[in-house]
Amino acid sequence: MASLHVKMSTVLYAVEVAGIIAFAFSGFIEARQKNMDAVGVFTVAFVTAFGGGTLRDLLLDRRPLFWVEHQEYLILVFALTLIAIPFSRHLRHAFAEKIINYADALGLGLFSITGASLAADAQMPIFVCVMMGVITGVFGGVLRDIICNEIPLVFKRGELYATCSFIGCWTYLLLEKINLTQSIALLIGIAVTFIMRSLAVRFHLTLPG
Repeated sequence: MASLHVKMSTVLYAVEVAGIIAFAFSGFIEARQKNMDAVGVFTVAFVTAFGGGTLRDLLLDRRPLFWVEHQEYLILVFALTLIAIPFSRHLRHAFAEKIINYADALGLGLFSITGASLAADAQMPIFVCVMMGVITGVFGGVLRDIICNEIPLVFKRGELYATCSFIGCWTYLLLEKINLTQSIALLIGIAVTFIMRSLAVRFHLTLPG
């Protein structure tokens, strides 16, 4: 049982790192589109990568905050900022928009399911777990858009966004309820969220008016 817990902790750690990288890249591109300097780029990447997880930890009363506990996350975003700035200058606007959309979709899936999983581990009711996943997935992007003087994507009447997170979290939690291996349920939940969001962007899928 202990080895299973260690294995799951390793999976969640890997998913969290991947989510940080994905969201950080969406922050890099958005900040460069706004012609920010290195400090601005790092700040936008920071709030995008850590905003949702920070709010999750505060709501679940988890201390220390995940990025305080793992300083390597901060070092990773700092290093990626230094690498990304020279390259992001040369991206064409249309291509940059595609990168933002797909990096954001991946980060949405990764962080949403991680948030739902941690809430479930804290013995929260299932609907609270779902909403915790949605909050974890969308809040970093909300902060990114506010800092970049944009209407947050989740509040716009446009392609499905929070809905993808909501369905992905339910998928993960229900699969876990039927005793599917937790790591497999986690990956399926992430895939559902990412694929739904990617399809919504590609085919302009929206909620009914």
